[in-house]
Amino acid sequence: MSETTLTPATLYIVATPIGNLGDISQRAIDILTQVDVIACEDTRHTGKLLAAFAIKNKTMSLHDHNERQRQDQVASMLQEGKTIALVSDAGTPLISDPGFHIVRHCRSLGLKVSPIPGPCAVISALSVAGLPTDRFTFEGFLPSKSAARQAKLANLLEEPRTMVFYDAPRRAIDTLADIVKVLGGERHVVISRELTKTFETIHSDTAENLLVWLQEDANQLKGEMVLIIEGNKIDVNAIPAKAIDTLKLLLAEMKPKKACAITAEIYGVKKNALYEIALTLKP
Repeated sequence: MSETTLTPATLYIVATPIGNLGDISQRAIDILTQVDVIACEDTRHTGKLLAAFAIKNKTMSLHDHNERQRQDQVASMLQEGKTIALVSDAGTPLISDPGFHIVRHCRSLGLKVSPIPGPCAVISALSVAGLPTDRFTFEGFLPSKSAARQAKLANLLEEPRTMVFYDAPRRAIDTLADIVKVLGGERHVVISRELTKTFETIHSDTAENLLVWLQEDANQLKGEMVLIIEGNKIDVNAIPAKAIDTLKLLLAEMKPKKACAITAEIYGVKKNALYEIALTLKP
């Protein structure tokens, strides 16, 4: 395998392991070894990763609290022809991690931003969840306060897609209790904890049963956690046959969104339910 050749004046968004160091790609190692500087969410944390692969390179801090202040500095370095790698503490940068403002700023200036793909907790968790993955929504971290968390879940009550969240294990019990209260105890949930690490745990059950499981095993309240919730199941039988017939006719003449809105207004049914049906009808 030939060594990666860097492109001058490029910001590389480099994915790093979420646990098991063996998951880092050779290309990521090449990039981190050759760039002029590595921008890290936490230089001490990333320092351990670099040491594991004998990478001795200059680092700079770039996190939530200084990202906007760093953006001009990063852009200037790139404009001088230098290369920079952006990493988060683990996984793919920008996925509920810092980097959005830097990337947007650089792209607005016409500077090259290139992804170095690799581990991502969201995708890793989805791949083993056993829930539908053809369509899903990533909602980031749920609010830490129960009232705000319940409000967020209430807004997703009728979301038909599989929903993915990050959550802090220390509040996992409270989160499951809110899921039971708002979405119902029978809603299927998957908890993926410490993915790729020694104590990796992937447990799926109804929200009600998972809540009991967490309450009975304190060991499950440690480490990083991805929470995956089954989407709302649409009861096609609850939609009048005439509504479906009308939807079919409208789909032949217009886009699904508009067809669903018109049908929903005529028959007084929910647009989300009609849209799920439209996806199966539209060629």
